[in-house]
Amino acid sequence: MEKPELRRPAVAGQFYPASAEELAAQIDGFLDKKAARTNAIGCVLPHAGYVYSGTVAGAVISRLEPKQKIFLLGPNHTGFGTPFSVMASGRWLTPLGEVPVDESLARSLLSASDIFIDDELGHLHEHSLEVEIPFFQRQTGDFSIVPVAIASDSLKLLKEAGKAVASVINSFNLKGKALICASSDMTHYEPQNEARRKDRYAIDAIIALDEDALFRQVRQLGISMCGYAPVCVMISAARGLGAKKGELVRYMTSGDTSGDFSSVVGYAGILIK
Repeated sequence: MEKPELRRPAVAGQFYPASAEELAAQIDGFLDKKAARTNAIGCVLPHAGYVYSGTVAGAVISRLEPKQKIFLLGPNHTGFGTPFSVMASGRWLTPLGEVPVDESLARSLLSASDIFIDDELGHLHEHSLEVEIPFFQRQTGDFSIVPVAIASDSLKLLKEAGKAVASVINSFNLKGKALICASSDMTHYEPQNEARRKDRYAIDAIIALDEDALFRQVRQLGISMCGYAPVCVMISAARGLGAKKGELVRYMTSGDTSGDFSSVVGYAGILIK
């Protein structure tokens, strides 16, 4: 079967507006043009509907120096595809236009470790990377992506994946010029106080750049953080590129928007520098 050239939106009109004009206006409302920017190595962004998580995502995007090469790492919610699915060619369409896959970087990543597989099935219906792209389109303009959907719970493989990402960035002399974006929501459907308590443990591990602690806390405390795996990969890669610290930019829950604090989803926006 011939591979699709264009990856079409799966959740436009659901997680975010399908109208380009409405989408641009909504994202611009989340961005702070006066925010001090930093040359981050990595970040954590939420991937829920913009009405719930857009404030957190916008706070992080506002702080980032624009990068033309973005490694997008997200959890695979659909179950389709391989554990480390890389869409290694083609273009991603959003209502704001098309974004090209950086084929050279993607092919290099496939060569760096055989855990990565050229596989578009993990991406066709997955929302965790799609919802991040319009934010970068409004902030960065022209850029290319390496999209990776992850469905692995092996810490050893997650670390290997991170080292491979770092090796590719180094081999293309992109240190300081590329961004590694891990897509994740935090605790799902627990009372506000409990979600905040659990998420604090995960956030502390992330800003300490300790993927071992994050993996351990998620397991031991039962933290229903859907993207802990891509975040572990991002931390491993960022440390390999010289990252020294993380910074929590914004934390909210769905309850802060809906007013229902009995069962919330947490959203954390984090910079890795």
